[in-house]
Parts: sequence; structure tokens; C-alpha cells
Amino acid sequence: MLAFICLMTISASLSAQTRVIDLWNGKIPGAKYSDHFKQMVDTAAGWVDKHFIVNPCLYFYPAPGAKASGAAVIICPGGGYSGLAIKHEGEQVAKWLNSLGVTAFVLKYRLPDDSIMENKTIGPMQDGQRAIRLVRSRAKEWGIDPSKIGIMGFSAGGHLAATLSTLYNDKVYESDDQTSARPDFSLLIYPVISMSKDITHWGSRVNLLGNSPSPEMVNHYSTELQVNSKTPTAFMVHSLDDDAVPVQNSINYALALHKANVDCELHLYPTGKHGYGMGKSTTTESTWTQACRKWFEARGLLVK
Repeated sequence: MLAFICLMTISASLSAQTRVIDLWNGKIPGAKYSDHFKQMVDTAAGWVDKHFIVNPCLYFYPAPGAKASGAAVIICPGGGYSGLAIKHEGEQVAKWLNSLGVTAFVLKYRLPDDSIMENKTIGPMQDGQRAIRLVRSRAKEWGIDPSKIGIMGFSAGGHLAATLSTLYNDKVYESDDQTSARPDFSLLIYPVISMSKDITHWGSRVNLLGNSPSPEMVNHYSTELQVNSKTPTAFMVHSLDDDAVPVQNSINYALALHKANVDCELHLYPTGKHGYGMGKSTTTESTWTQACRKWFEARGLLVK
């Protein structure tokens, strides 16, 4: 009987950690139906999962009650806008945030695809804005401070997070919801920032904007060009030897924030390349989580 009770307790805990919240309740803006596009999500896979997503959602990881600070972070895994690194840039990060007392949400956002979207360029941003509004509107219910809701992104997920941090006033779907879609802070880990052909991640650019975007479109989604004094503060991480997303992406965004008098902390590491998530090596890029915890503490985000 004791073993049964323990098993049920563990099962309930795991279930609570992986609660799934539907973003749109079947009313997805700009959605199209395609016979050739079937949703397939393999959360058990390893590196980058090739997610074919029709129904975006949030995986909800509530902070332990005794430690919960009221802060929350919505995590956008990377994958070049063609997949989602749902494990090492999602679930593992959520559990680390929980250990700090921060409630976490992993955003399973739709990836740009003309066959299921009227406008694929705004599809991920629609899901991101909706996620922020949903978390903020239900903050009291979930024990969250509505003024302590951050967005976090890795690689192309970092581009989505930076877009949500700079273009939060863009009206990308029709709604009567007046809840603010502006994140209170951002965490950008080896992010794609620019769509400029000189420093962008080409796969992310093509998947989001197509093969021949207009100069106006390129500039609009180059988030370093969209920073202003209302852009939220940022904690950033990048490696100088990143051979997928040039380090200039983070440097240019940090300089833009500094010019706009917005607080920013940028950590540049000599090694690490790209896609290391929370880091498992013995070199210094694996210490970014320690620096991030200090950053949280300095801003009072870990205080009840």
C-alpha cells in the first residue's frame, strides 16, 4: 500500500509538471487546413525534434510552492524555425528554473509554413503574444506576479523572444484582449537577432521570411533595429566560436539596448559553438546558468 501511494504521488507530481495548456482553444488566427500536413510531435526524441505543429500549446512547470518567487519565464526552444529542441532548450531549462523558484512554461509554437498559415511570417509571433497574454491574465490563478513575466529563447527561439520584446505592439491577430503582450525581461541564449544577410542564420531567415523578402521586411524582423527605450531588459549569452549564429547578433542587440539606455548583461565565452543548452562541458560557457541566477537575484526576481 505504501509503495502504491508513493507511486501515485510521483505520478501526480510528473503530471503537474507537464500540464498542457491549449493556446487558442481551436480558434487559431490565420490558420489553414492542409491534407498533407499532419501534426507530429515527438517529445521523447533527442537533439532537435522535427515538430509538425498544428495546435500550439504551453507545457506548464509550476515552481514548488515553498520556493515560488512569483516570477515566470516562457521558454522558446530553438531549431531554425524548422524544428524545436524541446528537451535541452525546453524541458531541462524549465526544471532548472523551477529549482530557482521560477515558474516555467515551454512554448510549443507553430513553425512557419505556408501550407497551414495565411501569413507564415507572423505565425510564431501570434503564438508568442498569445502565450504572454495568457500567462499574464491568469497570473493570480497560477501564483505569478504579472509584472515579473519574462521571455526566454535559444537560437531561432531567441529571435522569437527578441521579436516579442521589440514588436510586442504589432497587431498580429484580431482580439479584444487588452492584456499587455510586453515581456518584463528577456533571456536570450545564442540568439538569432538579425535578418541581415551578413550575420543572420540563413535557415532561420528563409524559413521565416522566404527566399526573397523585401528590404522593409528584413529590417522589421532585424530586432536590433527595433530596440527603443521601452524594450525590456535582457540577459544574453553567446560564444565567440559560434559557427551557426555569428556572435555579432548578440553584440549588436546589446549595443542597441545600451544606446536606448536599457539595462543589458551580455556574457561572451571563447568556446561552446552553438546549441549547448544549459551546457555540459567543463569549459566556461557551461557556467552561464550561474551568472543568470545572479542576474535574477540582482533584480529581485527570486524574492517572494
